[in-house]
Amino acid sequence: MPILVATHPLFALHDTGPGHPERAARLEAVAAGIEASGVRDAVELFEPEPADRASVLAVHPGRYLQAIEERCVAGGGRIDADTVVSERSYDAAMVAAGAGLEAIRRLDAGEGDAAFLAVRPPGHHATPSTAMGFCLVNNVSVAARHLADRGERVLVVDIDAHHGNGTQDAFWDDPRVVYVSMHQYPLYPGTGALHDIGDGAGHGATINFPLPAGTTGDVYRRAVDEVVAPLVERWSPTWLLLSAGFDAHRRDPITGLGLSSADYADLTRQLLHLVPPGRRIVVLEGGYDLAAVRDSTAATLAAMVDVDTRPEDPTGGGPGGTVVEAVARMRAHAGLA
Repeated sequence: MPILVATHPLFALHDTGPGHPERAARLEAVAAGIEASGVRDAVELFEPEPADRASVLAVHPGRYLQAIEERCVAGGGRIDADTVVSERSYDAAMVAAGAGLEAIRRLDAGEGDAAFLAVRPPGHHATPSTAMGFCLVNNVSVAARHLADRGERVLVVDIDAHHGNGTQDAFWDDPRVVYVSMHQYPLYPGTGALHDIGDGAGHGATINFPLPAGTTGDVYRRAVDEVVAPLVERWSPTWLLLSAGFDAHRRDPITGLGLSSADYADLTRQLLHLVPPGRRIVVLEGGYDLAAVRDSTAATLAAMVDVDTRPEDPTGGGPGGTVVEAVARMRAHAGLA
């Protein structure tokens, strides 16, 4: 079965300005990674339609979307120190959000085993009411809410170097969506502490691994084996959404984690095997070293069809194991393991 890959010319028209790390060249690096993956023949490209407004409104209030749209129609500008919009940014954001919905429809129809969404702007920092961290619309949250509303149990795993505060906020008290984040801590946006585990009906459905700089791939794999896999065994999620930020790569210029492209391959394979084929979506988030984005894309796509493409060796021996132990111990003590 093919890998469905979303792309669209509008994504390049989201113009963040000279010198901004979240730039259109990132998708050129993704395209190079697709070609280098060794599985190009298994890739089926598609251009998504804009998300229907009701699906986006299920995550973001109308006044928030209207404010972004009006800013873009007026020519764009800075929303905050990091987040910039241009004239076509709102259009790009709505298509990026629509990519997940279109992928779900195509996977439901049996067109592929998994989907990779090469979208921008990214989404996981966008809270229901605040654009931040390069993000406007929370692409993963729109897809997760759509799935949850039709009765699915959704596992969202976020391996971006930065904590996905927006995704966490969207499902903080929602037991239908389990949110797992493995991120550098401390680092922007400063959220994602170990004891942040959700509230109300969603108590225990948020799992944060606040990892120190230098954490290597063996620690991530251990987190999946010792915490995520037992949760899956007990809860049996029906869909996996993977927020694939390639900025945990050791070459990334704005983070300090220690992964290689081979680690992304191993993590992708581990995580995708937790749910059945046809219910797996990988969504691009961050990643700002273009060579690392290329290599990590190649390794990730190959892993999605159980092929080994490893531009680098996997990493090990770094710090972070005590964080995994602490998370496992805390969940066991709370009866959540």
